[in-house]
Amino acid sequence: MTHDRFGDPAELLHLADAALPEPGPGQVRVRTLLSPIHNHDLWTVRGSYGYKPPLPAIGGSEAVGIVDALGEGVAAELAGRRVAVASVHGTWAEYFLAPAGGLIPVPEAIGDEAAAQLIAMPFSAISLLEFLEVSEGDWIIQNTANGAVGKTLAMLGKARGVHVINLVRRDEGAAELEALGVENVVSTASADWKKKVKSLHGASSVRAAVDSIGGSATGDLADVLGENGLLVSFGSMTGEAMQVSSGSVIFKQLTIKGFWGSKVSAAMASDQRRRLIGELLTRVAEGQLELPVEAVFGLDEAARAVETSLAPGKSGKVLFRP
Repeated sequence: MTHDRFGDPAELLHLADAALPEPGPGQVRVRTLLSPIHNHDLWTVRGSYGYKPPLPAIGGSEAVGIVDALGEGVAAELAGRRVAVASVHGTWAEYFLAPAGGLIPVPEAIGDEAAAQLIAMPFSAISLLEFLEVSEGDWIIQNTANGAVGKTLAMLGKARGVHVINLVRRDEGAAELEALGVENVVSTASADWKKKVKSLHGASSVRAAVDSIGGSATGDLADVLGENGLLVSFGSMTGEAMQVSSGSVIFKQLTIKGFWGSKVSAAMASDQRRRLIGELLTRVAEGQLELPVEAVFGLDEAARAVETSLAPGKSGKVLFRP
């Protein structure tokens, strides 16, 4: 599935033939089983992401597949293995290339649909949880909790014994999260939502907050943070500058930080990365972390797949199956 220029993915993505890629030194060729649509994949097609591929370009950046061919210097035992990989290019295709060092062998206990989305969003979520430096019994709060990272952060926090207050903007969003077993869900559509938040954490202090909206929503999180709390900017759905009262920052002695997954991941020690990936595999295999799927489409159904991926209220990821 390729695009010859930048613009609307639903209009521009189309099927095309390409030469079978040959792996170079340290690379493998992977036969794609399933590949998800992430928001950053669509931003890349629009030309509005930090990475602009040379055109024509094949979309997709994460997949689960079978190692089909090995480049020079790659261990022979990788041949035929089912693997997950992210931060690559061109996964919306029958075959793609990946660095051997970035492959994660997938255990039999994890199905293809979960394995296809195992790394990008879940690894961002678990890295974010580490970044917050919270412990069992602590309280944290996040907005856009019904997004891919938000759902995963809620589940991982629960598995670690961290209490996560999950804000959504619609009452329907609250019901969707509760159906997944996510607890402490509060809809900000209610005028008294801050009182509801207070009733959840009671006398305990909210240690950290994750903001993915920006604008006045950032200030709302600062309002409910406790003394010496940490406010992390993870994204800006509105595109607006953060609006935070200086009084909240000064009198609560708040710390404000930004979280960029790519930079955090690049600076992460290899042993910590292995530990976190191992935890993700265990949580998924044991059912503590669910990675639901909304729909699976063929590569010839780009417009429908993009429309479904962008629709509000979807229950999980949209995947491509070549």
